[in-house]
Amino acid sequence: MERLIVISSLVHALAEGEAEAHGGGLPQPIVSAMAGRNALWFGWSGKVTERFTGSLKLECRDGMRVASVDLDPADIDEFVNGYANRTLWPMLHGRTDLAEFERHFTDGYERGNSRLARSIMPLIEEDHLVWVHDYPLFLVANELRALGCANRIGFFLHTPWPHRSILTALPDHARMVQALLCYDVIGFQTEDYRQAFLDYLESELGISPIEDDLIEFEGRCIRVLALPVGIDAAEYRDLLASPEARASHQASMESANGRSMIAGVDRLDFSKGLPQRFAGYDRFLSARPDMQEQIFLLQIAPPARNDIPCYSHIREELEALSGRINGKHATSNWVPIRYVNREHSRQQLAGIFRAARIGLVTPLQDGMNLVAKEFVAAQDPENPGVLILSKFTGAAAQLKEALTINPFSADELAEAIEQALKMPVAERKRRWRSLYDIVNREDAAWWCDSFLQRLRGSSEIERPVLLSQAA
Repeated sequence: MERLIVISSLVHALAEGEAEAHGGGLPQPIVSAMAGRNALWFGWSGKVTERFTGSLKLECRDGMRVASVDLDPADIDEFVNGYANRTLWPMLHGRTDLAEFERHFTDGYERGNSRLARSIMPLIEEDHLVWVHDYPLFLVANELRALGCANRIGFFLHTPWPHRSILTALPDHARMVQALLCYDVIGFQTEDYRQAFLDYLESELGISPIEDDLIEFEGRCIRVLALPVGIDAAEYRDLLASPEARASHQASMESANGRSMIAGVDRLDFSKGLPQRFAGYDRFLSARPDMQEQIFLLQIAPPARNDIPCYSHIREELEALSGRINGKHATSNWVPIRYVNREHSRQQLAGIFRAARIGLVTPLQDGMNLVAKEFVAAQDPENPGVLILSKFTGAAAQLKEALTINPFSADELAEAIEQALKMPVAERKRRWRSLYDIVNREDAAWWCDSFLQRLRGSSEIERPVLLSQAA
């Protein structure tokens, strides 16, 4: 059996069973798919040490071997909260107006990538495949190569890849992308993101594909893929049978009291389009006062990155919006928005999704959005809910039977809510079956297998003669 090292910037949260990891941890379905693959998962422990030592903690959690390292306060401030989350995250989501460009952030990002690479390097053996995940770790392959690592190293980006006109606003953008080309395989969520990456390479670095998914850089071939990440659909449906999920479903149905529930579950982040979602829901309530007491919106938005100023602003804005909308439309017997900032377990969310008539997944920009797929997996086949999905999510490229909208348009969202509420059960079942077939077929295991198949490929067999060699 092949040996695999999986590297993400954070291993602590999901490995400890928390609801969601913020800031670079792998999504839970990917952790499930890695189990049983003879894999070692490495990254930051989530803990802070007074002085960085690089000392590894090795343990086994839920069938997976885990190696973690503590970071020091400067790493947290400059690498994690700085360049990764205050510079790269906004840039990758098209928000140059929110990005902070500080030289010490850049220095901290390089130092953090170097420290993680040096910490894991002693555990990388000749027969290991190395798979690095997400935007905090663009530079890890470059650092590993400098340490003499000749292994096959792959990278997968879970966020969007922006248009070059946005990326070129990033200082030292070319240097970062050139470091990214130290990987053997680079994966993106959608063909649009892959094409945006290739467009950057050609326009800024003069690199053109030598085949559809192969580029040459400094005598090496790099494979560039579009490969949508999936969930463990079977495992997620099994959650529905758990006592906690059943209790959550029952409580949700009783709380709805015969009304149709619209469910939104999002991290509290500017990319999720929550103010626009509230505006669209308000537009629907104003246009259809006859339906007001028949529905309600449950918006779950646990806070993230509380130490970054723009996130406290989002929370204040949403609290004000929900209060204004409730004040405008509520009656003595009904509140239109139930806005909740508390974390919920995966079992609780599965029960809520099962009870919902509509799932609202309307980010302004999202790499994939696994909540959309979890909503589909949780539905009752005999009485499924309707998924309303932003066309700016990676999931929209797969889930074509969702009601796809422009999240910036309050009118489109309002019309989609009305269409979903009026949709006959036969159409709901037809749409759901198509969505579920995709979610079930292109699941987390399929995604892992597909990526690793490309990563393990022999360079002598799979790579063509380089143009420089042919000349």
